[in-house]
Amino acid sequence: MKPSICELCGRSPVETTVHHLTPREEGGSHGQTADLCRTCHKQIHALYTNKELAVRLNTVEMLRQDEKISKYIKWIRKQPAETLLRVRKSNERKHRR
Repeated sequence: MKPSICELCGRSPVETTVHHLTPREEGGSHGQTADLCRTCHKQIHALYTNKELAVRLNTVEMLRQDEKISKYIKWIRKQPAETLLRVRKSNERKHRR
């Protein structure tokens, strides 16, 4: 992985991972992807189920507009690019399948 810009939070230079905008298990293996920093990628999967991501949050713009992740984006943009954070599933997400 080479350092680049996170398509969600805009921090750089960060090492990015490939996020399938429609999760692979929901049929998105060959669909659109976004390059996200590890922290943003983990945060998305901690907040939302794969079904939610496939149905209503399958673009970077839709993710940015969602209230739960937009608060996080506003905060993470202020953090140094090299910051790697521990991410936990939200309590709401823990109880959903």
